[in-house]
Order: sequence, then C-alpha cells, then structure tokens
Amino acid sequence: MKKLIIPVAFSAMILGTVACQKKFIDLKPEDSLTETQYFKTPDQFKYATNEMYEKMISWQKIDESNIFEFMDLGSDLCADFQLPQTNYGRGIVPVPADDKYWNNAYAYIRGVNIVLKKAEEYPGKQAEIAQYVAAAKFFRAWHHFFLLKRYGGVPIITTVPDVNGEELKAPRNSRYEVINQILADLTDAINGLPSEQTIPNADKGHLSKWAAEAFKARVLLYEATWRKYTGTSTDFEGSAGPAGDQVSDFLTQAAALAKDVMQNGGYKLWNYNSTLGNRSSYYLFNIDGNASNPLRLDKTTNNEFILKSIYDLNLRPGGVNLSHTVQTYMMPNRKMMDMFLCADGLPVNKSKVFLGYHTVDSEYLNRDYRLLSYVLGKDNVPAKGSITLDGDLGYTSYKFSAYNYPTYRADLQESQDYPQIRLAEVYLIYAEALMEKNGSISDGDLNLSINLVRARAGVAPLTNALATANGLNMLEEIRRERTIELFGENFRFDDLKRWGIAEHELNQNVCGMVVGDATYTTEFRDASGKATAKYIPQKYPYQETTVTTGAGNLKVIMLDIAENRNFKRMHYLLPIPLKQIQLNSNLVQNNDY
Repeated sequence: MKKLIIPVAFSAMILGTVACQKKFIDLKPEDSLTETQYFKTPDQFKYATNEMYEKMISWQKIDESNIFEFMDLGSDLCADFQLPQTNYGRGIVPVPADDKYWNNAYAYIRGVNIVLKKAEEYPGKQAEIAQYVAAAKFFRAWHHFFLLKRYGGVPIITTVPDVNGEELKAPRNSRYEVINQILADLTDAINGLPSEQTIPNADKGHLSKWAAEAFKARVLLYEATWRKYTGTSTDFEGSAGPAGDQVSDFLTQAAALAKDVMQNGGYKLWNYNSTLGNRSSYYLFNIDGNASNPLRLDKTTNNEFILKSIYDLNLRPGGVNLSHTVQTYMMPNRKMMDMFLCADGLPVNKSKVFLGYHTVDSEYLNRDYRLLSYVLGKDNVPAKGSITLDGDLGYTSYKFSAYNYPTYRADLQESQDYPQIRLAEVYLIYAEALMEKNGSISDGDLNLSINLVRARAGVAPLTNALATANGLNMLEEIRRERTIELFGENFRFDDLKRWGIAEHELNQNVCGMVVGDATYTTEFRDASGKATAKYIPQKYPYQETTVTTGAGNLKVIMLDIAENRNFKRMHYLLPIPLKQIQLNSNLVQNNDY
C-alpha cells in the first residue's frame, strides 16, 4: 500500500472532543498524507486508533456488517424463524463463496498492524504513544478472537504484508496458537492502558485497562470451557493441538481478572428499580437522550458499560430498524420464558410462588424483573383475563427497543450506546470460572458476583443451601443467570458450543405460548386489547404439542419441529470461504464441509 488515507473518524469527534478534532482538521489535507508524513505525533496515533473503535460490530452497518446476525436470532431461546439469520440454529450452513466477516476482520487487523509498525519507527519517546499502542494490541486481539470463534484456528497476522507477502499464503494456525497470540496482545494492552479513573472526561469512551482485563477474562473463560467440554473435536486436519492442559490455569486467571475489575474498576450496575417500576433491565438498554425514560436519565448515569460503541442521534445515529426488529424477531420462546426465575430464587417448576399460566397475568407475577423488562418493556403486567396471543406467537421482546417507540425514536433513529462489555458479564464470568475450576463456589463469592445481578432482578440470592434444599445444580443455575442476563447480546450460540451442548439444545422442538385446554380459553387480541378471534391451532404449520411446563403438562404452540433442526458438531465452526481457499491453497477447510 503506497498511501495511507486517514479518515476523519467519527469516533475522533465523540472520543477526542471537538477541540482535538479541530487540531486534526488543521493538519495537511488528509488525502495528501502518506505513511511517511503521518504518525509523527502522539495525536496522530490517537486519531488512527480512534477509528478502530468503529470496527466493532454494533448498530451501524460498518463494512456491511449486520448486528442482527449477532443477536442470537434462531437460537434455542427465540421464537421466530423468518429471517435468514435463523438458519444457523437449524444447522443450515452452506459453504459460502466469500464472507465479509473474514475479509473485514483481516482488513481491520492490517490497519492495526500498520499503526503498530509505525509505532516502532516513532521518533519520539515510546511513552508518549504507549496508550495508543496498547489500544491497537487490544483491537488486534479483539479481531483475532472474533475469527477464532467463527472459524477456529486461522492464520495469525502480526505484520503488514505486501501483495506478494508470504503471510498471504500461510497455512492456518491452530486455535491454541491463536489463543496464545490473543492473550499476549491483551497482556500488553493491560500493561499499557490507563485505568478508567485516570482517563480525562474529554476522552471518556476510550479503552481502559479494566476493559482489557474484562475482555481477557472473557477469552480465558471461553477457551477453558471449550477445551473442557468440546476439546479437540472441532480441530481441523493438521491442527497442532494443545501444548498442555491449561484449563485450570485459564479459569484461575479469568476469575482473578474479573475480580480485579469488580473491585477496582469503579463500575456499578445501573439500578433505578425503585423509581422505574423495577424495569432497570429495560431502560438500561435504550438510554438515548434524557427523554428515553420517565426519570430523564441520560447516558452519563450509566457506569455499567465498560466498553461501548457510542452513538448520538445527530452525530452518529444507529441507522438500523432496531426497535421493530427486536420486537418482531427476537421474541422469547417457551423455554426462555420458563428460564426466568421466581422471586424466591427458584425455577418455575420448583417455586411455591409461581402462579402458572391460566390467566394472562399469572406467569408474570412473582417473577424475575428481567422477564418484565425484556417481554413487557415499559408496559404493565396484562390485566387478569383469558390467555391472549400477542400477534401470532404470544410474546414480544423489548430489550433494546426504544422508549415510546416510534414516537420518541423511530426506525433508524435509535441511538443508544451498544454494550460491548458490561459489568454484569464480569460478575457472571467470575462465578462461572470459580465453579468450573473448583466444582463448587462459596456463598461469599456468589454474593460478590452473581447475587448482585439477581438483586437487581428482584430474585432471592443463590446460595448453596437453596441449591441443596431444592435439588438444584449450581453450575446449571450459574449458566441460567448468564442466559437470562445476556439474552440477545451475542452470547448464546457461543455458550452452547463452549459447553459442548449445542447439538442437544438446538435440535429440540421449539415451542411458544401455553394455549390452554378445556379449563380455559385462548384468544387473539388486537393492539387495543379487544378480542378478535379464538385461538385456532390450524393457523400454525405445526399446530400444538404438550410439554412439561412449570405447572405440569400443558398444550403449547409448536413453532418449529425437531425434524427441521439438524445442528451438528461440524457447525460449531463456520466453513472457510471458498474464495480464500482458492487464493491460498494452504488453507485447510473445517471438518466435514
């Protein structure tokens, strides 16, 4: 590449302040800047790394990325299968001719490597640019981890190859080599990034060492559990295999890093339950100006997001049909609805306070506030009466949906920040890592982590006594908390695969709302609540079935049958795009594709 064109990145405006942006504009015209002329001052490194923040997948469709491919649509938790993104959960995974996500990730890694190469040549003191070098290392790890989760072992790129570079013909590195590179980059990032507390207000939104520690904890937990439960079953032919058993060490590191963030990061769960009708888990995800919630709380009140993609209605609007899409396609199914706990901390099939399904309000009462937040949004619990089907499938999803949509924010205008890493996940990492490592977890550690999340959800604490008295599996309950808290945040498929249970969970019947029997009726109602028609099983392609629910065996809508679902171990990884294999004959395809 002969010339490097440095764009005036939007993130420089958001993250670097208007004053910094003015300095940048006062430089030579950007289309005349070459690599030789650029990277001479710390500010130039700052502006170059600012652009890297935009390359994380979030609301805007940067380089044709699509956030709706990363919201767990079509997983074992969702009810709708209309969008093509839902095919993955059914095991419909053709080998593509090309893949924008492969191309984009490597393009971003190349951009990072240019900055790192120029840092080595920087004429000033390395301390002046240490923060930006560390940020570049973070983002190189970020994109390599994205590739690892998607394809397994991939070529590691740490240089800036030219068109004839040997790296372009390199074989795949094993997943174990990729993990080693990711962890090495994150170690460097942690050592070079500032703490959140020392980042000036004008630069808030930039990476902190706590973000790097939290992300490293995520990587370590992911890889430790992948090796523990999935092992080498997905390794491509010729993969080097693990150098040794690192599972226990990875789990120890994950817990230690998570604890450091928890105790020293200065972050706090966003909790205004007492004044927001116990709907913090709804309003947290749509803070977008001071009219985005009844208390007029703006983004400055949110200290839970450790790393976020920043949006603004005027400067960087979201630009996607967010509210409409999540309400229409991210709807929870029967399994997800019954995963939500009751207020006494017990599952619906064990709780004495669960009221069943016989009236429209009953399954919402005495339940986890996240159920109310995700499924009802700002709305009240439905009035007692006949079971009603909201639309065709029974439930709506309001997580990420704008407050008072479409009045306050219409389609393409929703501009809440996207949470890349948040404190609740760090609590969940801590609890899971300790449980996986030791086979047990103390009540004290539960109180430091997972019980803080449950408290916001209005759910009684998880204790060893509660688990023992009610025959609960502690690991399953920790996984339940993760499933509920992170619903729709691009974790479910990854979790099922690293736990080695994707085939079992994804290949079952997918069911919807309880539809009653001879003892109570089910009706369709319009938006005003007026009954429009009786429930007709024949309206649904697969009609209904009987399943075990929290109130015994009941009829439910059948949304998708197990015969349609054929997810296999080969699908844990996506196939390498054919174009890449044609360009590089040394690339080995993933197993069975």
